[in-house]
Amino acid sequence: GDCVITVQLTEEDKVEDDVVFYLIFTGSTVQHCTSTRKINPGSLETIAPGHDCCETVRVALCASKEGHPVLVVAEESFQFIQDEAYDAAQFLATCAGNQQALNFTRFLDRSRPPAADVEFLDEKVALAFRHLKLPPEWNVLGADQSLNENTPRETLMHFAVRLGLLRLTWFLLQQPGGRGALSIHNTEGATPVSLALERGYLKLHKLLTEEEAREPDSWSTLSHTVHAGDYCVKHHRGLDVYMLTAET
Repeated sequence: GDCVITVQLTEEDKVEDDVVFYLIFTGSTVQHCTSTRKINPGSLETIAPGHDCCETVRVALCASKEGHPVLVVAEESFQFIQDEAYDAAQFLATCAGNQQALNFTRFLDRSRPPAADVEFLDEKVALAFRHLKLPPEWNVLGADQSLNENTPRETLMHFAVRLGLLRLTWFLLQQPGGRGALSIHNTEGATPVSLALERGYLKLHKLLTEEEAREPDSWSTLSHTVHAGDYCVKHHRGLDVYMLTAET
């Protein structure tokens, strides 16, 4: 989700300004309705919704004009795929608190991916995490609540900070156990806060230590979301489009 979709209209569909176009994505359990922005008489653009699972959905392009019935202009299939970012987010979500798995992730630290790759990884994995269906009891520190702050261990927060993943760190901070992870030492005596300082990640250190720290700039920060029961409305300020998501 959250990528730009462009719709090309055929000659007969290029109509006057008072016609409003929108897209309806119908999945197995969730339906999304997105408004569109006209780029020119023959092109529209909108934001792909973040979906709850990997599947092929039906997409209908609809046209609406005051005083007229809604018209379905075209229909097409659209596939939400399971990519590397989705796999990575799922893996990280399941290994919260799993010391063997978290120690395994440390081999990434030795290869030190280039800054551009880290930026891409951060944006994509944080976005995938946002769209995962995490269980209600999910916790950054894992399921074993008997462990206390004095038990040295590796955490998901250590992983995110070690790689300099600013947006993923922010996401984890908002989750249960996120703030608590900041004071936990690993077996080498490092906390996520001390790791950020040691590695010279000044933005990350500020994010972890300042109460008024704001969410890092990203594609997702352009969106404002309001939840209400089975419904969710999202406004994407960059394109000025709206998205309504409902459980079907």
